[in-house]
Amino acid sequence: MSTASPSPRAHALRDNLTMLRRNLLHARRYPSLTLNLLLTPVVLLLLFVYVFGNVMSAGITGGHADRSDYVAYLVPGILFLTLAMTSLGTSVSVATDMTEGIMARFRTMAISRASVLIGHVLGTVIQTLMALVLVLGIGLAIGFRPDATPVEWIAAVGLMALVSLALTWIAVGIGLASPNPEGASNMGYPLVMLPFLSSAFVPVDAMPGWFRWFAEYQPFSPFIETLRGLLLGSGIGTRNAVLSLAWCLVLIALGYLWSRAQFSREPRR
Repeated sequence: MSTASPSPRAHALRDNLTMLRRNLLHARRYPSLTLNLLLTPVVLLLLFVYVFGNVMSAGITGGHADRSDYVAYLVPGILFLTLAMTSLGTSVSVATDMTEGIMARFRTMAISRASVLIGHVLGTVIQTLMALVLVLGIGLAIGFRPDATPVEWIAAVGLMALVSLALTWIAVGIGLASPNPEGASNMGYPLVMLPFLSSAFVPVDAMPGWFRWFAEYQPFSPFIETLRGLLLGSGIGTRNAVLSLAWCLVLIALGYLWSRAQFSREPRR
């Protein structure tokens, strides 16, 4: 008696889970890259709170120096800096797979091609959410006190997962386009620099007029302002919510199409 073979969709799901497991195991065996990338946002969080906290809070509140006010302002920006830093690690990992010939080997195997990339993306999103829990825990330990309802917490987690998905697809494209892991790290740094040019550390209103328009409309400012509104109960505003969703959808589409086009090319290395 013959049995029906699994459908193509079932094969693709199995391949996706296999590649996801591979990337999670790789991250567990070699945690140094993730830890090194996490070090920067944690150090910046502690530096800005304990060295610049009073001065920065006085500038934001109009003269009243209160470090706890700046902690509340800073932590959402640091969370998105963490997202950007962990996405840089994905670029390096993908470029490493390319230079070591693992991607070329996967191309010859009877597996779904998309699963190779999807495994990297899903693995990074899971690792990123775990990293965010760590950074948020440090924020809570130094005085961050969110005022979010359960629904707002769910929305905040959903926003960070969606942004992580968007940045990771862009990072995968960078890794595939890079000649080596060092090149991937260099090419990915503009992505890491964007949070510094946003409202993460100071309000955009405090920036020069010629630069304010860029800081206000680049992706990270609406991301950060939306997260601040959700966690601090200050309201997100329709404009920030719409810009955040639009940027996420655009970055996911561009990153996915770019990554698929790069992966479908004949291997150059």
